[in-house]
Amino acid sequence: MTLKDYFVDLHVHIGRTMYGSPVKITASNSLTLTNILYEASERKGLDMIGIIDGHVPEVQEELLKLMDRGEASPLEGGGIRYGQATLILGSEIEVYDENCKGPIHVLCFFETLEKMNQFTQWYQKRVKNYTLSSQRIYENAQTLQNKVKELDGLFIPAHIFTPFKSVYGKGVKESMTEILNPEQIDAVELGLSSDTSMADQISELHTFPFLTNSDAHSLKKMAREYQKIKMRAPVFQELRRALASEDGRTIEANYGMNPLLGKYYTTVCANCLQPSSFGEPCPNCRHPKVIKGVSERIRELTDAKNTASEPERPPYIHQVPLEYLPKLGPKTLEKMLTNVGTEMYILHKATDWELLTVCSENIVHMIKEMREGNLSLLAGGGGKYGKVRTD
Repeated sequence: MTLKDYFVDLHVHIGRTMYGSPVKITASNSLTLTNILYEASERKGLDMIGIIDGHVPEVQEELLKLMDRGEASPLEGGGIRYGQATLILGSEIEVYDENCKGPIHVLCFFETLEKMNQFTQWYQKRVKNYTLSSQRIYENAQTLQNKVKELDGLFIPAHIFTPFKSVYGKGVKESMTEILNPEQIDAVELGLSSDTSMADQISELHTFPFLTNSDAHSLKKMAREYQKIKMRAPVFQELRRALASEDGRTIEANYGMNPLLGKYYTTVCANCLQPSSFGEPCPNCRHPKVIKGVSERIRELTDAKNTASEPERPPYIHQVPLEYLPKLGPKTLEKMLTNVGTEMYILHKATDWELLTVCSENIVHMIKEMREGNLSLLAGGGGKYGKVRTD
């Protein structure tokens, strides 16, 4: 079997179960397992999707019902097939142990539903409410790592620079080794306010592959960041080999928003969200508290002395999700998806002629500029996303 390229997003939340029970409180009610799988397969054009609330029993029950109806099926090599997409089961967990300066989020992925269920049995005894997403585990971080590895899972620190609930944003003073065993980390997730060039300024990250995932809280936000991975097939074991760069399997490219679009890029006032300097009152409203931006936090941690010491990385391609493009409304986007193809096809392959059949020359121009990373942007910060300039 030859190696092929597959589009992968490994961080999508469940909003509600099939019974209407909440999972991720801040996520959309329409973000059910079945809706996610349909969106990934038929509209986004993703080949692999990571559901990071797979520990929830009602989510597992819905998956079993899909399998009983023949709509989903387990794959040799791990993962579950639905339409054109492979589901990888995972869990996002909050760690705040005796070594943490603040809470951090991590992602744990497992090969089969059986392995996920085994993890759930262990996990549910260590959290207050295992039917919800991103719960604090009352366990040491490295004990959690050991359990994930005991079940042959993947362990990935999530959105590692964001000011809240991330390893560098809150968890440590200087190094991940203050909390985690680096030998049991399979990759790190950059998050929406950083890219490869920023993260590689920190030398301890040079040994880890970088992932760019959406952290989607709604169907529209799926695949706002993703990666192209070269594998023999979109299955769990091939994903593991790609993260380890084994036998030609590898991450071919990261597709992510320009960090300026991320909602935590810039240091801003916690009150008025105007740009501010950390440690000083806001120059606009004099509020004493500011939210340190990812860009400033990375500058604090920078220790890589020159670019020659940085590892060879796949290209990081700055890409704006279609919904971010000015004057591209939901009706036009729906026409594009219906008449041109999936979002992945529109972003990567659609010709000018195909696009012009459903949208204006201005939108076609913006899509071409977006592909080349030439759009002009306004920076985000403090929980407010950046945006594409229209002037």
